[in-house]
Amino acid sequence: MQGKGFLAIWSDLAPEDETDWAHWMTREHSSERVGIEGFLACRIFRAEGTTVNRYFILYDLATPDVVGGSQYLARLNAPTPWSQRVMPRLRNFARGGGRVAARAGIGQGGTLAVLPLQSAPAQPDELVERMAAVDLIAAAHILITDAAQTSIRTREKGMRSGDASFATLLLVEGLDANAIRTALWRLRTLTTEIDVEAMESQPIYQSCFGLQRK
Repeated sequence: MQGKGFLAIWSDLAPEDETDWAHWMTREHSSERVGIEGFLACRIFRAEGTTVNRYFILYDLATPDVVGGSQYLARLNAPTPWSQRVMPRLRNFARGGGRVAARAGIGQGGTLAVLPLQSAPAQPDELVERMAAVDLIAAAHILITDAAQTSIRTREKGMRSGDASFATLLLVEGLDANAIRTALWRLRTLTTEIDVEAMESQPIYQSCFGLQRK
């Protein structure tokens, strides 16, 4: 991740909506978002081994306050016709943005684990450094949501029902799925703050699209 802030989003899609969503996301929506001042990059990941079409979208932000910034809120309150068609179809939508609390490693991995946490680990820098030291792991990050900025009411939010959020995320980026599984197994011995049962229920994600700010 490049900046000091982030915006992370999950959503599920019915099979009949997936192609329209993918075209919208890659041909309009990601470019629109990355064109906003403070948005640096967008990456899209697809969950593997699930019975639903689940996607995880990660935006790199220059600073945490971009989530509540005027340019971004203006876009959220003026959705395009395509966005107005897609937004109500998104299921199990979860969204959070805020600050990158800790990061370690070099570059990006094509395979990702995303673990929602109830609170930030007591020693986040040590945790991500030890995760990034596992073989074939590219990077690890702790992301902390700013609840006040994330919960701002907008027109886009009003088009969806039952939006959820999260307090903290642990991201682990690896070169392949086996590396991610090894890192998650190692995580059991590194901290007692992780809900192991919840961790085991989380899918592994594969990168399917990326866009950098020009």
